[in-house]
Amino acid sequence: MKKTLIRNKPALTLLFSLLLTIHVSAQASGNTSKKDTLRFRNNPTYPLQQAMFDLYKTRQADIIMFGNSLTHGAAWNELLGRANVAERGITSDVIYGFEARLNSVYRLRPKIVFIMGGLNDIYNWTPVKEIFIVYTRIISGLKSKNIIPVIQSTTYSAKSYGKEWSVAPETNRERNREVDKLNKLLSDYAKENNIDYIDLNSLTGGKDGFLRPELTWDGIHFKAEAYRIWSLEVEKILKKYKL
Repeated sequence: MKKTLIRNKPALTLLFSLLLTIHVSAQASGNTSKKDTLRFRNNPTYPLQQAMFDLYKTRQADIIMFGNSLTHGAAWNELLGRANVAERGITSDVIYGFEARLNSVYRLRPKIVFIMGGLNDIYNWTPVKEIFIVYTRIISGLKSKNIIPVIQSTTYSAKSYGKEWSVAPETNRERNREVDKLNKLLSDYAKENNIDYIDLNSLTGGKDGFLRPELTWDGIHFKAEAYRIWSLEVEKILKKYKL
């Protein structure tokens, strides 16, 4: 890839899509819903990864880790030392993609679902309020099935993210401000509805409002230490519910 300075918003949008391994596919047909357009445009491997979940022999799991590549980055049954855990993260997934595959979560009849998402959406310039609306629909869907939802904060990017493509730290700072806006909506919603909320940014973010560099290998995705921190917070919630 030629390392040129990106000076306009459309090009910057494409850059961050590439940086997040979001691959742009052919334009969706005119009668495709916005939900389908977003999840397939941003992630053409979505059907493949969903098909793998359909193939897996797990028929029931008490605990589900539901998210994008950050969730997908760990073998959660081994990380937590529990056999009753299913990982359902899809790399590059957006919040509409989460919503579209809820049935694959429901059929495992979980007792609790830990949700992590929103960063791909924010770097794809989806408005925070739109992300939040879909997020709350997902929560409502889980609760309608008597599943305990746990909201996990949308995580920061590091200051150095994308520097090899001449992306200014201020651009990441701007996106992290959007992360803060989304997390404020989510944490307030959690308080109002008696839902557990894990604030990972308070544990993985620095005072400068970025993901701490020692916890990430590329400016977005976690190293092992960050997963250790995350897993300890998950364990606290599981103990609370005696799971």
